[in-house]
Order: sequence, then structure tokens, then C-alpha cells
Amino acid sequence: MTTTTDDPTTTPTGRPPVVDLATWQVARDELLVREKAHTREGDVLAAARRRLPMVEVDGSVEVVGPAGPVPFVDLFEGRDELLVYQHMWHAGAPHQGQCEGCTVTAWHLREAAYLNARGVSFAILTPGRWDEVAAFVGFMGYTQPWFSVRDVDAPIGGEMGNLACFLRDGDRVFLTYSTTGRGTEVASPSFALLDLTPYGRGEAWQETPEGWPEGQGPCWYWRTDVDGQCTWGPTGRPTPQWTRPDATPETTLGRHGDHG
Repeated sequence: MTTTTDDPTTTPTGRPPVVDLATWQVARDELLVREKAHTREGDVLAAARRRLPMVEVDGSVEVVGPAGPVPFVDLFEGRDELLVYQHMWHAGAPHQGQCEGCTVTAWHLREAAYLNARGVSFAILTPGRWDEVAAFVGFMGYTQPWFSVRDVDAPIGGEMGNLACFLRDGDRVFLTYSTTGRGTEVASPSFALLDLTPYGRGEAWQETPEGWPEGQGPCWYWRTDVDGQCTWGPTGRPTPQWTRPDATPETTLGRHGDHG
């Protein structure tokens, strides 16, 4: 059941007009045309992405995981394709001092069964020392494979905070694609879901109807305190950490800010 009104005094201040279902459907159908065009353009971009030239990399370079040093090509686990997330690392920082954005992304990437079923392996790479990384992985309860690339040059190591794709042909390995900036959002479906909601992400950069709640700074929700309040102060943790049984209230970020 829906309600209708022609009386502007009954419309909540600063919100779109309240209309009957038929009027709403017309507006929804107009937007759908644009959404479908956006989807088709995404398909065109994906096709162009598959046609990018490749860069051969040294698949024998060693990365460090739970079994010790292994050649990078082993991360394919016999499959032809490999998707990696390159996780930033703050050397020497406690769990609550690690990169909040990367923690959010990795939390969304806890399961790779469907990627594996389509012939794609998945791993997380980080420049952290393995003993620190292993402790963090255990605390977070991650089951996907993590590897330290601390002394490995780009493109396997190098700049972090990105997604990268590799293709294997026997023992030869090729870099085929990598993201920049907001390109990592595809790994965090919560962003796309928030974009469907009336208030969106609640960030100041959003274009919103006049009178809508004022947005906050970008990524304001990445860190929260024990009471669930967003904060970038020493009492906050990356938001996903509060789901962990061992997460406790904190008063310091430790050596937050060292990317070494």
C-alpha cells in the first residue's frame, strides 16, 4: 500500500516530493534507461580491459607466506589467472594501527570460492614483515592466502592499495591490469549497496538533494570506537576489527603511519 499527497506541506523538509506509485514508476523508468546505458558502457570498458597489452614479470621471484619463501608463480595454484590485492602495511604498528582502508577491502574479500571456480586464484600481498603479517591475519580470522612482498620490486611489490591481475602461461607470468584510486571499490560491495540507499555513503563530496543530511569527510566510517562512533583518534579501530572476539578498546594507534 502506498500513500499519495498533493500537499507540499506534508512532504518532509529537504527531501524529494512524495508522489503516487505510478508517478514514481515513471521517474524510476527514466533513471533505468541511464542505468542500463551505464551497464553497457561498463561491458565495453571490460572488453577493452581484456585487450590491454601485457607485461612479463619474473614468476620465480620469492614471496613469503606461512610455508616460508615460495616463487610468485606458485600463487596461481595451478590456475591460469591470479587476482591480488596489494595491502598497505604500517611496520611495527599494532592491529588497530594498520591501514583502515585496506582492512575494509580485505574484509570484503574473505572468500574466493567463486573466483576459484572460474579459474582465478586470489591472494593478498603486503610489504609487512611476515611475523607481523601472520599475527594480523590470525587476529582478523582471514582464510585467504597472504604473502609478504617486503623486498620485492614492482609490479609484484611496489605501490600498495591496488588490485592487480596476472596471467600464467606455463612458467611465464604476465601483468595484465591494475587499478588506481577508487578502482578498488569493486572489491567492496558495501559501497555499491550504499549508493542505492537514500543517503548514499554519507560523504561530503556526494551530490545530494537540497536539505539532505550534510555529508561527512571521505571514508569517515572506516574507523570506529568501542561504542560504534566514528573516530580517527586513538580509541578507534578499523571498523571490521570490532567483529573479532579479541578486539578490545584502545587508547593508542601505536606506530601508525610508517609504510616501511
